[in-house]
Amino acid sequence: MIELLHAVLVAPFADMAGNVTFLVEVLIGGIAAGLMYSLVALGFVLIFKASSVFNFAQGVMVLFAALTLVGLMEKGLPVPVALLLTVFVMIALAFAVERVVLRPLVNQEHIILFMATIGLNFFLEGFGEMAWGANVKRLDVGIPDTSFIVRGVQINRLELTAALTAAVLVTVLALFFQRTKIG
Repeated sequence: MIELLHAVLVAPFADMAGNVTFLVEVLIGGIAAGLMYSLVALGFVLIFKASSVFNFAQGVMVLFAALTLVGLMEKGLPVPVALLLTVFVMIALAFAVERVVLRPLVNQEHIILFMATIGLNFFLEGFGEMAWGANVKRLDVGIPDTSFIVRGVQINRLELTAALTAAVLVTVLALFFQRTKIG
């Protein structure tokens, strides 16, 4: 048992201490993941602040949008047209969810709304699987999924772009909420 704990909790960090390049790569990956998770957290906070509902279906709605976009692109639609149609589909979905699921539950206990969003999550997952299948889909965003090396540290272009985009969005949202009347 001690060997297992050592292998899981101590050895990886000891290995990183001996290999600074690996440590820096892990730190960069962790920072990138943290920046992207911060956007997810901001989404939960914004929805909760606006509605007092913790929306468990938020993640699956993002997945639904991505699957809609990929599905439209697979049908041969150009990216701008597919993106615009995806926005309209998601507006329609949000309107339907608000009217059919959430509005009838206004003035109910928060736990009921909370459970309704969990149910909505399962429904949308199942509907998405029926509509697009369970196979993994690939979304080509036009950024090469290649790496480059800086001082021996390997950095993935797609991961770097996603992290920088997340950092910019978090900063813009923070400034918006701190410096505007609406925010």
